Amino acid sequence: VQLQASGGGLVQAGGSLRLSCAASGRAKYNMGWFRQAPGKEREFVGAITWTGGSTSYADSVKDRFAISRDNAENTVYLQMNSLRPEDTAIYYCAADVSYRPYTRVDPSNYSYWGQGTLVTVSS
Repeated sequence: VQLQASGGGLVQAGGSLRLSCAASGRAKYNMGWFRQAPGKEREFVGAITWTGGSTSYADSVKDRFAISRDNAENTVYLQMNSLRPEDTAIYYCAADVSYRPYTRVDPSNYSYWGQGTLVTVSS
């Protein structure tokens, strides 16, 4: 499985961005978004089950970010609204190939990772 993340960029605080993660192949997996800021560990942002029926979010982004997917296009999206300077990070998408009916937050449960896309939020 190859994952290609895109959509990052520079945005002012309060603005919005939409990240995309395109997956190769036909299989559909639970997908997660993680981020890593300079000098910090990689952290969970949110995830969606392979059916799209369940999502979960970190408390820090809940009510601001939303994950969706288009299984026909094998693409997962992360809509980010009301961005804050502390959202600045490299954002990664990842695939959890377990087909569980729920999402997981531990990055060690994700087998495949995209290359990351940089999001910079200016104050």
